[in-house]
Amino acid sequence: MVLKKKVSEEYLWCGRSVKVIDGSNVSMPDTEANQKEYPQHKNQACGCGFTIAKVGVIFSLATGAVIALVIDIFKTHDIQLARKLYEFLNPGDVLLGDRAFCAYADLVKIKSLECDAVFRKHQSRKTEMRHGKIVGECDKLVTWNKPRKCPNGLTKEEFDLLPETLMVREIYFYINIPGFRTKQVSLITTLIDEEIYSTVKIVRLYGERWSVEVNLKHLKTTLGMDVLRGKTPSLVRKEIWAFLLAYNLLRTLMIEAASKRKVSHFNLSLQGTRHHFDNFIPKLSNASEKVLLQIYKTLLNILIHKEVPQRPGRCEPRVRKRRPKAYPLMKKSRQQLSVAIICKSIF
Repeated sequence: MVLKKKVSEEYLWCGRSVKVIDGSNVSMPDTEANQKEYPQHKNQACGCGFTIAKVGVIFSLATGAVIALVIDIFKTHDIQLARKLYEFLNPGDVLLGDRAFCAYADLVKIKSLECDAVFRKHQSRKTEMRHGKIVGECDKLVTWNKPRKCPNGLTKEEFDLLPETLMVREIYFYINIPGFRTKQVSLITTLIDEEIYSTVKIVRLYGERWSVEVNLKHLKTTLGMDVLRGKTPSLVRKEIWAFLLAYNLLRTLMIEAASKRKVSHFNLSLQGTRHHFDNFIPKLSNASEKVLLQIYKTLLNILIHKEVPQRPGRCEPRVRKRRPKAYPLMKKSRQQLSVAIICKSIF
C-alpha cells in the first residue's frame, strides 16, 4: 500500500494498474521433511536430486514490487497457482501473463472481478483471421464457446456456472527484433474497446511482460532465492517471505530515491541499491534519532548515481562461459556410492 501511494499517474497504463503474473521454481536441501512436503522431480533417482517447490508470483508493473505469492509442489501447473492469486486483484486491474494462463474459465473469473487480462494465446488454439469481427489490422473480436468437457482444476459446480460464450479480442503481430526467439505472437484480451485500448497500446503493454522475468531473476539470482537453506518446510516458507521483504524494501528505496530527483526508478540498479544499503546498515542501526533522517537522505542521494544506462536493442547469447567441474553426475544415493567405494577397496 505504501508503494502504491507513491506511484504517479505517469506509471499507470491508460489510467489503470497493471499486474504481471508468472511461475518459477526454487530448490531446497534434500531432507526427509522437505521431501515429504515438496517432493523432488520424478525423473530424479532417490537421493540424487533436491526437493523443489513451485511458486506463483504477482508483480506490480508500476513499482516492480511483489504483490502476492503462493507456494506449492513442483508438479503444480502455473494456472492452478494463478487461481489462488486472483483474490489479490483489485477492481480495475489489468493482469498480464504468458500463454500458460490463457484459459476460458480464467478469463471469465478475471472479468467477474471487474478486472481485465492480456495473455498470449494458448498454443492449443489455432489462429484464424477469417472469423470474427475485424476492428483493425490483425485485430478482431471473436466469440469463444464454453469447453465441452470440464477442465482439470475445476469442480463440476464451477464448470456449470461458466457462461456459454465469451467475447474476447485477438491481436496477431510479428516480432523482428534480434535475440527474440518468438517471431509470431497472438494475444487474447478482454479489453474490447478499441478506441480506448488501441492495438499498438496493447502490443506495447505485452512487451512489458518481460519485466516479470527480470524481477524473478533479481529474486533468484541477485538476492539468492534460487537455492534455499531451510531444512524444514516451515523454515523454507519463512525464508521465501524474508526474500520478498528484502526485495520490496529495495524497490521502496529505489522509488524514494527516484522521486527526489524526478527520474524513473526503472533506471536505477537493484544490485547497486543493495550494495549501498548493505554499507549503510551499520550507520543506520547505530545512529541517533537526530541524525537518522540525515543518513537516510544521504543514502537516497547516493542511489541516484547507480542509474542503469539505456541499451535499446541489446542482444546477448544464452550461453555459459564458466565450465563445469569434470565430475560425473550423481546417479545413485551417496550412501550407495560410499558402500561401493568401500567394497571396491576391500576386494
